[in-house]
Amino acid sequence: AITDHGGMYGCLHFYNACKKAGVKPIIGVEAYVAKNSRFDKQTKMGADQTHLTLLAKNEVGYRNLMKLTSMANLEGFSYKPRIDKDLLFEHSEGVIVLSGCPSSYFNRLLREGRDQEATELFKEYKDHFGDDFYVEIQRHPEIDFLEDLNAKLIKMSRDLDIKLVATGDVHYLTKEDAPAQDALICVGTRKLISDTKRMKMSSPDYYLKPQEEMIELFHDLPDAIANTVEIAEKCNVFIKTGQLIFPKYDTPEGETIDSHFYKYSHEKLIEKFGEPTQEMIDRLNYEIDIIQT
Repeated sequence: AITDHGGMYGCLHFYNACKKAGVKPIIGVEAYVAKNSRFDKQTKMGADQTHLTLLAKNEVGYRNLMKLTSMANLEGFSYKPRIDKDLLFEHSEGVIVLSGCPSSYFNRLLREGRDQEATELFKEYKDHFGDDFYVEIQRHPEIDFLEDLNAKLIKMSRDLDIKLVATGDVHYLTKEDAPAQDALICVGTRKLISDTKRMKMSSPDYYLKPQEEMIELFHDLPDAIANTVEIAEKCNVFIKTGQLIFPKYDTPEGETIDSHFYKYSHEKLIEKFGEPTQEMIDRLNYEIDIIQT
């Protein structure tokens, strides 16, 4: 699966590479979500941009994810491209939602002790997405608050009858790639590896763990592992490649695309430059004759 932060720029390359290798691609995005409205501006980076994991079930879901990420940039951009709950619910067909990593709004509420608010939010998403909404749980030993948070998430899953799913926060392929990832962070943040006060991952735990490791990590929650397969089986995106796909444009009655384009372009030219002079018309006709010849 691919769930980059706030964008889908790598999805097509990922899809093609998976298809070539005989691997089933799962297309998604880790969306930035504004608490109330995407139109609200942030006072500083991170003030209003919690995470949410979205996956496409089918072509409709894939189109909706593209719509959501486009609107996030066009309407919700404030430090980061953001959507909001209203926009997500409006474009929810074919989309699977996982409640998100520790930086999701669900988890922020639970970590702040606002359990009742979190419960109502879980219920709202459950009512809207039904069996396509899952409680996401992660286990990274170096994050000290995860044990208490996970206990709340497991209880929420059982109490509200929302399926639990095990995920991993993946930033590189193997454990040995951790130093390269750390260097990449330094490049992106313009810091030196030797700097002590800089962004860094505290352990080499953010790699793509093989099946055996994930099963062992969640040995007490076999349903959370089983549901990763359930989600994978739900996701069946087919992306048409190797052809030009243009948007459908509805023309006024009695007009073709060509006639409407001719009329519209002339109207806008006149609006911008005024009525053409005879000299301009003659010059244009001369250019057309040359082209046709």
